[in-house]
Amino acid sequence: MVGKKSGKALLRDEGLERTDNNMELSNWPQVPAINQKNYYTDYLKRDDQYLAFRFQNEENRNQMAKTAKDRDRALAMAKANDLGIPEPEADGDGDTNMEDSEEAAAETAGSKVIVIHVGSQNLRIGLASDALPKTVPMVIAHKSTTNEAEDHEEPYPKRQKMDDGSEMEPEKQFGPEFASQYTTMCAELKTHMRQNKRRTLPNSKEMVINYNRRTVPEPISEHNDPLRVDWTELSNPPPEHIAGQPALRIPDESKPRYKLYWPLRYGWCNERDYKSKRLMFLDFSLILEHAIQSQLGLTSKKEWPQYSCVFVIPDLYEKAYVCQMLEMLMKEFAFARVCFIQESLAATFGAGFTSACVVDIGAQKTSICCVEEGMCIENSRVNLKYGGSDVTETFIKMMLYDHFPYADINLWRRYDYLLAEELKKKICTMNEASVSVQVFDFHLRVAGQDTRKYAFKAYDEVHLAPMGFFQPSIFDNSLKIKDRRTLISPSVDIYDGQPNDPTSAAQSEILSLVAPPTASTQVNGDSQSSTLDVQSTPSRSQPVNALSRVQELEATTPRSSVAGSPGPETVGTPQAGGGGTSGGSQAQNAPQRRVPTVEERDDIVPVYPLDKAILTSIAHATRNEERKMRDFLGGIMIVGGGSQVNGFHAFLEERLQALRPGFAKEIMIGTPPRDLDPQVVVWKGASIFGKLNSTNDSWIGQLEYDRLGHRLMAYKCMWSY
Repeated sequence: MVGKKSGKALLRDEGLERTDNNMELSNWPQVPAINQKNYYTDYLKRDDQYLAFRFQNEENRNQMAKTAKDRDRALAMAKANDLGIPEPEADGDGDTNMEDSEEAAAETAGSKVIVIHVGSQNLRIGLASDALPKTVPMVIAHKSTTNEAEDHEEPYPKRQKMDDGSEMEPEKQFGPEFASQYTTMCAELKTHMRQNKRRTLPNSKEMVINYNRRTVPEPISEHNDPLRVDWTELSNPPPEHIAGQPALRIPDESKPRYKLYWPLRYGWCNERDYKSKRLMFLDFSLILEHAIQSQLGLTSKKEWPQYSCVFVIPDLYEKAYVCQMLEMLMKEFAFARVCFIQESLAATFGAGFTSACVVDIGAQKTSICCVEEGMCIENSRVNLKYGGSDVTETFIKMMLYDHFPYADINLWRRYDYLLAEELKKKICTMNEASVSVQVFDFHLRVAGQDTRKYAFKAYDEVHLAPMGFFQPSIFDNSLKIKDRRTLISPSVDIYDGQPNDPTSAAQSEILSLVAPPTASTQVNGDSQSSTLDVQSTPSRSQPVNALSRVQELEATTPRSSVAGSPGPETVGTPQAGGGGTSGGSQAQNAPQRRVPTVEERDDIVPVYPLDKAILTSIAHATRNEERKMRDFLGGIMIVGGGSQVNGFHAFLEERLQALRPGFAKEIMIGTPPRDLDPQVVVWKGASIFGKLNSTNDSWIGQLEYDRLGHRLMAYKCMWSY
């Protein structure tokens, strides 16, 4: 019987005995595993751990130290004066020098800040210390073999022709749909004027057409024309590009030819006319560079790093556009600091309002946003793709329909485009009392030709063209999303790859109303509210049932179903998003509307009646609070050049009161105070924002941008970026 072995013998016999020198496998410190049940970290939980905040705190400490040194220096100089010690400077006392330095510092705070507000048609730029900005057309002309009119075989507005290529009658040139809508609008206006006891002549249209048919132009020699145009003279050799106002005055038949490019269209980057993203933003920078040099007098680029820049962006911006602008301003222009501000917030700064519903009607886009206590309410933001340029085009179409004597007008030509804009500003009105048969005249000035004076009559065209804001189906919306997203892809989240451009509940509701209907399924009252569950991004807020909230708030006011736009005031009004009417069985039998996905939003033209869009924005901003509803309805502020049509404010107020009779006493359309031009209110507010150096933490410096890039926007913006 074998005896039991000891443990030491077992280790020796089985080969398990340790034979090494008892050293660790590695001299690297071994970190023990974290106890998953109880652990804590403060990583990125304090402000001082963010680079952006550390830079800001460091700048504040430096400013405090500088202030303390200045104060000590002032006290020392005061004591020296008491003791009779002579001062180092003999040309003034200490108090005067201190006042001069303080004034110089205050002047520098405003005179070293460039404020830029870019629009689809105009660029407004100036120093924050300026009272008003300089306005420059947002266009650049490049040397080419053809001009823009020669590139397009058909004139603009587009006319239809016979099968054999001959011209159609003016009443048929724009198709049966336009003719039907125009005729309906004329009949509705006549009915409305009779209800308001306005005098209308039964043969007004015939008088206009007969007069325009027989009118012939009167030639005027150039030396007898006191307002002749100074056309842009090309140097030798001709420049490769010309930017700003001189580009619009290049003769169409110039040698060599020049072609106009507009980097922004409808508030978006112009992807239709450019073949390259790089060329588009190159033109953008060239226009800005020309404006800074010619309008601000900063001809040397070595001076630019001494200046800061405030850049105005839309309320519903695209992150790719903002990042590109930040990179351009920081790298190409080398500004010392850059900050961004949203349009509606800047408008409230310029007007001095703490809260308002801002309606900005530009040349090619209209934005609506409710601002409260210095913040844009995210779910109230609306961006519609029409503006003053659509009114210009529609006015010309209506005049051509009524036998306009200058039948060859073509808005692709520069002089015709400027003429059409001039006629719109001079003639169009929203005041029904001004609607009558009137005689107008204009001068057609073409480079190298004698001036021609035309006389023509107009009746209701002057009123119906701006009426397109409330019936936007009369506008030509066919080209507004053409080639969209061909050059610039939407911004996506780095984690889940989903698009993360900001949206709003109000915009989502409007897109669902104008989106094409789904299959012909029936809609009942129970399922309507479930089709519009939208969520605002990027705040990740709870889903908002937009339509049900609006219906609860307006229980006493008729409103259309999801099937279409809210009902018209009179039967037969063309509808803007597909045309359902309010009430009863028509709403129940209408096709079901759906909420478009993020990918489908770029395929829908956001076009909706202005008055109903304003109410939609306010409804989403108030969230069933009647007090807020009354405040915003009483604080609607209209800005932008498209709002300068005579009688526009009173007409809009009347439309809103008709849609919401329960709030008729509270509804008020305001204008910017101190007789400020509505076109420059946004720029003025941005200039005020640029002067708030002590309270403005939105500045992005060069060192910060070099280290973090556009990721800084998440920390520097006053809103949820």
